[in-house]
Amino acid sequence: MKFCSYIPVNKQPMRKLLFLIPVIFIVTHGDAQTYISLAPSISNTAGTLADKSNIGLEFGRQWDVFSLGIVVGKTSFEKMHGRDTTTYLELRPNLNVFQQGKFTNTFTAGIGVIINAEESLMTELTSGIEYAYNDKVHFNIYFGQYYYSGRYSDSNATFFGVSVILYFSPNNSKPLITNGRQ
Repeated sequence: MKFCSYIPVNKQPMRKLLFLIPVIFIVTHGDAQTYISLAPSISNTAGTLADKSNIGLEFGRQWDVFSLGIVVGKTSFEKMHGRDTTTYLELRPNLNVFQQGKFTNTFTAGIGVIINAEESLMTELTSGIEYAYNDKVHFNIYFGQYYYSGRYSDSNATFFGVSVILYFSPNNSKPLITNGRQ
């Protein structure tokens, strides 16, 4: 007598759901600022100026010194023949490492996917110097490296760019330590 039979189950939707629930909760709750950022850059890859030009549009939330954004961008503006292999989607956490006056040193480690590309996995390590023009507008000069990998090949490229960040509300965060007291 058999009580149960093995039925193969696709676990992929459950894994995606278990990943998305904490991300959605973190992004939508808590004392955070919402921001949008436009980040053009130029890379040191071979090709024309259009081929070397990149852009990303980031939408995210910032909690004190940590932010988490989702980026939609293009790895190149070169005219494509056939299907587009330059559009990417990236999850980009950022840490404000050090702040002095209106200047902040930033560190970003991102991971994403380049749609339809042979080297579709993209990771990023970036450092930048951010200037707070006012409570809602910041500028960032950044530099870093993209790493691309696929099943049969991989590559990397360094880049340099300038971004503008618009916060939808002013920053009201308070330091963790004030005058030596918590």
